[in-house]
Amino acid sequence: MRSFESSDAIKRLPDQFFASLVKRVKEMQEKGYDLINLGQGNPDLPTPERIIRVMQEASTRKQHHQYSPFQGYRFLKEAVATYYQNEYNVSLDPETEVAILPGSKTGLVELSQCLLNPGDTALVPDPGYPDYLSGIALANVQAEMMPLKEEHDFLPQYDQIEPSILEKAKLMFLNYPNNPTAAVADQAFFNETVELAKKHHIAVCHDFAYATIGFDQQKPISFMQTEGAKDVGVEMFTLSKAYNMAGWRVGFAVGNPSIIAQLEAIQDHLYVSLFGAIQEAAAEALSGPQEDTKALTKTYQNRRDIFINTLRQAGWDVQAPKGTFFCWLKVPDGFTSQSFSDYLLNHAHVVTAPGNGFGDYGEGYVRCSLVTSEERLKKAATRIQQLGLF
Repeated sequence: MRSFESSDAIKRLPDQFFASLVKRVKEMQEKGYDLINLGQGNPDLPTPERIIRVMQEASTRKQHHQYSPFQGYRFLKEAVATYYQNEYNVSLDPETEVAILPGSKTGLVELSQCLLNPGDTALVPDPGYPDYLSGIALANVQAEMMPLKEEHDFLPQYDQIEPSILEKAKLMFLNYPNNPTAAVADQAFFNETVELAKKHHIAVCHDFAYATIGFDQQKPISFMQTEGAKDVGVEMFTLSKAYNMAGWRVGFAVGNPSIIAQLEAIQDHLYVSLFGAIQEAAAEALSGPQEDTKALTKTYQNRRDIFINTLRQAGWDVQAPKGTFFCWLKVPDGFTSQSFSDYLLNHAHVVTAPGNGFGDYGEGYVRCSLVTSEERLKKAATRIQQLGLF
């Protein structure tokens, strides 16, 4: 069979760091091991019934058996605008300040191609969500990493970025609540971000994937709440986490009209929007009662407390996450991220994600997810305790 060579763009794509971990997990499961998988961020609970019912009814409508408007239905954009008004007191123009996305990952990858040319520079958090680098690679641009360190609450320190890099940078990715560190941002940080972006003419993309998952009665802040945010950037929101709709592939971007227009322009060439029934279901998710979302966050907080408290009882000095459904845990002395993750897999049959998979500054940590039951999380922590490492 003849083999065809990949394009340069495909060759530039970073390796999927966790592919080997997934392979090992599958092999051990096939051998009959009872693995507790805390290595992935795939929500385990079902989509709320009210959303499913709307989807079921809408899927019978003839209009949704035809092509949807390329840039999404007006009713969904209006639902997004109403949601931001209700939740964050932010006014959005549905026509010019909202773009519908087939999942926020799509927008995050597309954005570099919308705004950057070969040779340009993008600022990327380290550690961070790996697909920021995927979009950068496809656009053939330079990534400059912004270290996220525990002593700075996992916030980038703008005054430590070389001035020459700031002058070259055209795009910055941020993500709070943060994957993988589970840190949150405050208003002062976002104010500083807007000031920096205006001074250096940098477009900001705030990945707000975990918007609704803030713990201890602390609601995560939207970047759009910051004065001047729409002047310098956009925020991307996914329904995957807030409403357990990961498989539905629906999200949106809001903010700067010129960036929104470019996202819609590239999507006109790549997609024919989303299935209309999914758009109706998404509008219901955003416009309907939010009690299910609040209950989901409470579930994650309960899981967090059980898992973290049991690990502390084992003698492991770990920090409780402030948001997301992840825990960012410092590995014990004598281990690297990879060797500790391997050790837990082999000796406790607990799957974790080694921190170096998220960037150089992720070394020394492992990421554990809370997307499994309280019982399984406690069992995982107990297995770790029985290793006698602490």
